[in-house]
Amino acid sequence: MHVIAEGLITEDNPPHLIGGRERDTGRVVFPCPPGERFEQVALSRTGTLWSYTIQRYRPKSPPYKGPEAFRPWAVAYVELPGEVIVESRLTDIAFEDIRIGMPLELTMIPLDPDAADTVLIPAFRPVGGAA
Repeated sequence: MHVIAEGLITEDNPPHLIGGRERDTGRVVFPCPPGERFEQVALSRTGTLWSYTIQRYRPKSPPYKGPEAFRPWAVAYVELPGEVIVESRLTDIAFEDIRIGMPLELTMIPLDPDAADTVLIPAFRPVGGAA
């Protein structure tokens, strides 16, 4: 089991996304760019749904490395208060229950639940784990 890319999440339990705070301005971005201009910061684990869409077709491959048996998923913009808006999958919620402004929390999910080698990706779910 491993994370899709290094430098995206902390090793804390539970994990946090790793953002970057610009040293000169304090502006926060995600992910943290390499170099000295930004310092790494652990971002909030909770936020609110800012916007979303449903990914209803299999993305072009490559670079997509997800499951061959494609199933639609919700793609969200999640506002982490006072920090940044991040793009992420939504999980543990039916499409018809998704609402702008709903409180969300960070979790980790398998990119392909059926793969022998589990690759984890960050995702957000309704606070409390259910809609």
